[in-house]
Amino acid sequence: MYRSHVLVCGGTGCTSSNSQKIIETMEAEIKAKGLENEVQVIRTGCFGLCALGPIMIVYPEGCFYSEVKVEDVPEIVEEHLLKGRMVKRLLYTETVTPTEIKGLNDTNFYKTQHRVALKNCGVINPEDINEYIAYDGYQALAKCLTELTPEQVIQIVKDSGLRGRGGGGFPTGLKWSFTAANKADQKYVVCNADEGDPGAFMDRSVLEGDPHCIIEAMAICGYATGATEGYVYVRAEYPIAVARLQIAINQAKELGLLGKNIFGSGFDFDLHIKLGAGAFVCGEETALMTSIEGNRGEPRPRPPYPAVKGLFGKPTTENNVETFANIPPIIRKGADWFASMGTEKSKGTKVFALGGKIKNTGLVEVPMGTTLRDVIYEIGGGIPGGKAFKAAQTGGPSGGCIPASLMDTPIDYDNLTAIGCMMGSGGLIVMDEDNCMVDIAKFFLDFTVDESCGKCTPCRVGTKRLLEMLDKITEGKATLEDLDKLEELCHYIKDNSLCGLGQTAPNPVLATLKFFRDEYVAHVVDKKCPAGVCKSLLSFSIEADKCKGCTLCAKKCPVGAISGKVKEAHTIDTTKCIKCGVCMDSCRFNAIIKK
Repeated sequence: MYRSHVLVCGGTGCTSSNSQKIIETMEAEIKAKGLENEVQVIRTGCFGLCALGPIMIVYPEGCFYSEVKVEDVPEIVEEHLLKGRMVKRLLYTETVTPTEIKGLNDTNFYKTQHRVALKNCGVINPEDINEYIAYDGYQALAKCLTELTPEQVIQIVKDSGLRGRGGGGFPTGLKWSFTAANKADQKYVVCNADEGDPGAFMDRSVLEGDPHCIIEAMAICGYATGATEGYVYVRAEYPIAVARLQIAINQAKELGLLGKNIFGSGFDFDLHIKLGAGAFVCGEETALMTSIEGNRGEPRPRPPYPAVKGLFGKPTTENNVETFANIPPIIRKGADWFASMGTEKSKGTKVFALGGKIKNTGLVEVPMGTTLRDVIYEIGGGIPGGKAFKAAQTGGPSGGCIPASLMDTPIDYDNLTAIGCMMGSGGLIVMDEDNCMVDIAKFFLDFTVDESCGKCTPCRVGTKRLLEMLDKITEGKATLEDLDKLEELCHYIKDNSLCGLGQTAPNPVLATLKFFRDEYVAHVVDKKCPAGVCKSLLSFSIEADKCKGCTLCAKKCPVGAISGKVKEAHTIDTTKCIKCGVCMDSCRFNAIIKK
């Protein structure tokens, strides 16, 4: 029995910031002080507040050390773990008050969240099955196999109102019932952990922090639908997630929680990991299954749907990581408990990867129906530098943007669809006044063009033509007629593409056209980029009355476009200027402007 537990984030973000070295140094210092039998160091999954990593929490006090460095470790061990005095300079400032030290859950980032899918992330050691079991792990599977029929399990999932968290929002229980209704000598369960959206890391973090919940959920799905074999399709670029998932599978097999005759019920279920090569199109369920089969990841026409003819031509149920993560608590606590959260048609919670122009980047889980304003300002801490919020992109390359005028829209499937956006898997990229919305649409479309599998012409050729039209707009060479053609082509691609990648590829363009058409018009008519982003439409100049002639800008200019004598106003030769902005960044007198 240890008197203190030191939890250090071992997620990808904090690992990249040297948390593994922090753990090793902590263990060495603890041993040097003779505390190895009193203090235990635990590497957990992601705590969520990635902006403050590496994060360390010490229990029983629950104090929250942020941005910890290796050189800070000896002081923490000496002062806190040996002498019992917290190192206040390393504590997250929001937790320190004149009268007390608050815990992580009392911070603005956490106090309005409601963790269901993320409940064990940052709490348990993901590589120890006993810790998962101590937090009610595998109780749901035991309940299903010993107390419930497959039909009853599916009905609970239906009654909960859980909808797929992968983007489409299809009712999960209904999907399971389709597979269960089809008779076959073999059925499969597939977990989509491909997660290729730029800025999205929800599924990866669940696998890194709580892999057993996915194993348990997939086994429950197998029992409910009649499947005896499952595959987790996860990106090879997620080495920590892959390693922890494999450890968890091995541990579950050792305890008889995977394999033959689980809980003596006669139910068999085995699980495999399939590594993806990083193709965004493999996030589409039929392309994913094609990839598992060893073929090039390309989508298949539907129907037949996977519930009829899926993996290896057999009935298959596919859900993403977050969807599965909700299953064990639903079975344990009941459908009514889950349905009590969220909105009428969007039950439960949703995990978002909050990134972009936001103070508190990280993982957020909130009840469906929470407004974007609450997420950005209450949880996210607002926009850095006092900048104004402009828009938030939901759903990545498949989604759309929510403008500032709609910040109070409750976030759920139907409300976002109504304004021309979509929930997507959960990426939430925040943009401020310095972002050009035409450039944002171009960024996401450029990604989609690269990731198109090329199987169907509307996606393969259509998205390329869209990108060329956006290039023309950002270069100031387009006409108003081109805007009409742009919109017409968007609708053609949506209506005629084979799979979800192509069908949703125009969404960022359509959404920005809808909410920020004035920016498109400015690029076309005025030949100006209002945000000062599109280089072809920019020009830099020096205001003579502000320039002190310090020569710093001239020295920094990589192409020698700036000239002038010491202590005299300088000038920029626009024919040489490459519009890199180095001069503006280096000027200490705000004498350089772009327009």
